[in-house]
Amino acid sequence: RCMLDFCFLGHFSTSQENTVRGTAAGTLTVSCVYKSGWESYSKWWCRGKNWHSCRILVKTTGSEQLVTKGRASIQDNHSRHIFTMTLEDLWYDDEDTYWCGI
Repeated sequence: RCMLDFCFLGHFSTSQENTVRGTAAGTLTVSCVYKSGWESYSKWWCRGKNWHSCRILVKTTGSEQLVTKGRASIQDNHSRHIFTMTLEDLWYDDEDTYWCGI
């Protein structure tokens, strides 16, 4: 089994883990928490070393509806103040810095 390293950082939110590992061809899920008052705002997940120029993979509409774009998905849970991102079919070139934000 091959392992991939991912670094997740938060902007206006906090990832529960700074570094997570996934298995090639597997699925990776990470969650970010936020404070009350941000429920109706769009949440996003992007990739790149610098959050100012990262590429958005997927973002919510501000609702709790699951949004999927390619291999990435995101879903918000307003009552728990947490949004969860998933990346499926992991591969070696997925290793990078990812940001969750509002």
